[in-house]
This record gives sequence, structure tokens and C-alpha cells, in this order.
Amino acid sequence: MDDRVRALKQAGWIALAGNLVLGILKLAVGIRTGSLAVIGDGMDTSTDVVIAVMTLVISAVVALPSDANHPWGHGRAETTATLLLACIIFFAGGQLALQSAGALLRQEAAHEPETLALGVTVLSIAGKLLLSFSQYRIGKKAGSAIVLANAQNMRNDVIVSASVLLGLGLSRLFRLPILDPLAAFLVSLWIIKNAVSIFIETNRELMDGSADKEVYKTLFDTLKTVPGVSNPHRARIRKIASRWDIDLDIEVDGNLTVQEAHTLAGQVEQAIHRAIPNIYDIMVHVEPAGQAAHRTEQYGLSEADVT
Repeated sequence: MDDRVRALKQAGWIALAGNLVLGILKLAVGIRTGSLAVIGDGMDTSTDVVIAVMTLVISAVVALPSDANHPWGHGRAETTATLLLACIIFFAGGQLALQSAGALLRQEAAHEPETLALGVTVLSIAGKLLLSFSQYRIGKKAGSAIVLANAQNMRNDVIVSASVLLGLGLSRLFRLPILDPLAAFLVSLWIIKNAVSIFIETNRELMDGSADKEVYKTLFDTLKTVPGVSNPHRARIRKIASRWDIDLDIEVDGNLTVQEAHTLAGQVEQAIHRAIPNIYDIMVHVEPAGQAAHRTEQYGLSEADVT
């Protein structure tokens, strides 16, 4: 088992245990006190439980080796699961938005928030800070993108819980119970925003797109350090989970033997591996200098496209 898979499992179990406890507490207290804001915060934490379970499942799938049906491995299982997760989060946020908006329109606010609602929200902030710190440490140590993303998600949850605490506190201070559903509505918008952001980023990956021009810039800068290589072009980089798959063309002296050109292509691959971490595969196509005409091949980037 490699470090990344081990990190996925460790982070998944920690996140599952922590979020399960916090989610049950917040939902129970929210229902007991009638606080829509606390219920909304509990729903947001419940989605983190789903994330943790999916992380554990995905850790087993991505560990499977490449095979005849999956020559690029099973890393995209992580991407597919994340897309499904975005839909679940969006649905949860939408349900909370409808519920809280209805309460605001009907001006349903029977009573001021109880001390219990304030207490569980403070506990949530402390718990999420600890979970975020643990996820960040594990993700950083193993270089796992999904664990680091989950750490960021939990930092966002701290903001959500702090917003709920502010709404509850102001509601109690100014004796305006209507601030509770208002805080819940604002939390629902935050949940929906996160869902849309996750969906857009995940969909870009599934379509083999990339908004990260820095990785292309690093690629072209690295190729300048390899003697004998000119005009790198038709570069295409796609992400498979947390790893990069790179295709590119280079030009070399047309008088080189096949063996010499092959050796040069190997030097290019080694240089790229040193410059860009987490590479799944590299495909280097060698061409004679000055013969880079591609009338039938598909689009790829050159250095001019990223500078």
C-alpha cells in the first residue's frame, strides 16, 4: 500500500469519526431547540460524513492497478465520486434554502435560541478546527490532493459555524428570533456555492481540461534545460485524480539515430519527473527539426499559449 492510499484511509477514518459525532450533536440540538441555523450547520456536517465514507471507498478503488479495461488506472473513480458528492451537497443546500426562506416569508420564529444551541455551535467550531488541522497535516505529508481539499472544506465549515454562532448570538442579544432562519438561509447559500464550485472543477477534470497554466509553464521551462531539444509543442496535460498525464512533441536534429533520439526523449521524461510531482505517465513524440506540421492531429499548447 503506497503512502497516498494509506493517507486516504487514515484521513477518511478521522474525518468520519469526528464529523459523525459533530453532525449527530448539531442535528439533535437543532431539532430539540428548533434552530434552523443549527440544523443547517448539522446538514453541512452530514455531507462531510458522506465525504469521509466516500474517501474510504475511493481509497480502495484507486489502489487497484491498471488493467486491460482501465489502462489509465482507476484514479478517475475519485473524480466521479466527487461529482456525485457535489450533487448531494447542492441538494442539501437547496432543501435548507427552501425551508429557511419559507420560515422567513411566514415570519416563523417562535422563540429565541437556547443556550444549548449556542454551546453546540461553539463545540462545532473547536472540533472543525482540530479536524482541519489533522487533515492538512496528513494531506501535506502524503501529497494527497483530496485530503488537502477536505482540509480546506473543513476550514470553510468553521466559517459556516461561526456565521451560525453570530446569527444565534445576535438573535438572543437583540431578541430577534427571525435572525435564526436568516442565518440558516445564508448558510444554505454557502453550501450551494461550495457545491457549484466542486461541480465546475470536477467537470473540468472529467473533460480533460485544466485551468492551471502554471503546470504548462513549468513544463516548457523544464524543456529549455535539456540540450538538443527545441520547439516543444502540442503539449496536452490532463489530471487523473491527483496525478498528471502529459503528452507533448519535441523537435531534435534530424540526423540523430533512432537510438540517440530515444535517449534524448528519455532525458526529457526524467527532467519533467524532477520538475513536476505526481506524474502518472509521459508520452514524448520526437520529430525532425523544422517538420512540426500537424494538419490532422488535434489541438495542443505551445509556450506562446501560456506566456
